[in-house]
Amino acid sequence: MSTPVTDPCSATPENDVTPTVLEAQSLYRFFRAGDEETLALREVSLTVRRGEMVAVVGPSGSGKSTLLACLAGLDEPDGGAVAVGGQRISHRPERLRTRLRSRCIGVLFQDRNLLAHLTVEQNVQLVQRIAGGAVSPHPLVLLASLGIGERSSAYPHQLSGGELARAGLAVALANDPLVVLADEPTGELDTVTEAGVLAVLRGRAAAGTAIVVASHSPAVAAIADRTIALLDGQVHQ
Repeated sequence: MSTPVTDPCSATPENDVTPTVLEAQSLYRFFRAGDEETLALREVSLTVRRGEMVAVVGPSGSGKSTLLACLAGLDEPDGGAVAVGGQRISHRPERLRTRLRSRCIGVLFQDRNLLAHLTVEQNVQLVQRIAGGAVSPHPLVLLASLGIGERSSAYPHQLSGGELARAGLAVALANDPLVVLADEPTGELDTVTEAGVLAVLRGRAAAGTAIVVASHSPAVAAIADRTIALLDGQVHQ
């Protein structure tokens, strides 16, 4: 019989206004291709508290995307473990990882995580249906808060670069997540659009969401509460 998973995202703890909501302990990740072995993560540990914005920086190939994939439960570490909202998400059956991710984590990929055959509003609705339960806000309210309410019926290919960025962010926020993990969310944006997206993320942190952003952008590091530098898969002090 599988172990039931409670919903760690349903309530805010009363005794601590800024509890740890995301924790990774001694993560290792190996990749093998024939006789070649790459150690993508080497004993990486971090904790993120409610309302905290953390920037993960480092050169290409340093392990940033691999770290975010492990934190989201999209990839399994070869060593160590990840917990979100006090629930371990790593080394568990995919069904349980998916349930935790759908309720607790919003993920923003470099490709904006939009399904091409759905409108912007339908993309948001899909995430909310998967999350289940009473998820707020309403899709149109969320899109309006991001400045793209009038584009709710548009398809991804009909959006500008800035609109795509905000639509992808709406999808990441659709399940009212405890944690948002963003992988280079502003990599292809102009400085004005980047500032707008970062302002939304900073606002979500102010409202209590834990934010982790992997990025090369100095603007991301500048607004983060703290920065974690990766080099060759290790935390670089």
